[in-house]
Amino acid sequence: MTILFYIAAIIAIISTIMVITRTNVIHALLYMVVSLLATAVMFFLIGAPFIAALEIMIYAGAITVLFVFVVMMLNLGEEAVKQEKQWLSFSGWIFPAFLSLILLLEVIFIISSSGSVPISGKVIDPKLVGQSLFTTYLIGVELSAILLLAGIIGAYHLARRKKKVVHRFLELEGAEE
Repeated sequence: MTILFYIAAIIAIISTIMVITRTNVIHALLYMVVSLLATAVMFFLIGAPFIAALEIMIYAGAITVLFVFVVMMLNLGEEAVKQEKQWLSFSGWIFPAFLSLILLLEVIFIISSSGSVPISGKVIDPKLVGQSLFTTYLIGVELSAILLLAGIIGAYHLARRKKKVVHRFLELEGAEE
């Protein structure tokens, strides 16, 4: 099982490097999803299936959708729409799909080997996790929510179109001529 862990780790490292180096936001998001899926596989392999499920639901699902909404909110115009159609060609999906296929084959192998993954420690149900998140670790949850909100507001202000400001005296001079 350690070889499966190392394969998932290599996929996570490669896809994370691809996230950082891509200039296309949509391609970076695809690689980020692959990286998060690889991290979920690693959590599952070390005996933390609940954390793996949370990794997929919260990060690969909700946070990625949030990033897609921010990209859509920026709406850079008709030129951006044409460019996105070119970016969403089949060639842009080949490498992320290949990495995801490797991860899928790993998960199928893990599930079919039934019980060969050592799970140690006590079982903690989601209710206890929720209670600890909103009692013991409440400040961390609130700070991460504020950080995400600040990131969205910052992205909006950085990307918004600025109005052309004309001084009122210059505007009057131009009207007289």
